[in-house]
Amino acid sequence: MNISLPDSLKAFVEEQVARGDYSTSSEYVRELLRREQDRSRLRDVLLEGASSAPGATADDQYFRQLRKRVEASARK
Repeated sequence: MNISLPDSLKAFVEEQVARGDYSTSSEYVRELLRREQDRSRLRDVLLEGASSAPGATADDQYFRQLRKRVEASARK
């Protein structure tokens, strides 16, 4: 896959590589795509949660029960 960039964006990518954080421009672009993919997944999960029914109230009792479940699971 080849991607054409205007000179200003090409210069920006080259600056990022020159800083030493990335060894190639392809590595930099792949990292940007991974971040966007993660952001998109997070957005989808948040939207799904926002449209779902309300869950249990996260009060002291909720966390006590959660700790008990985790401790019981760790003993197994």
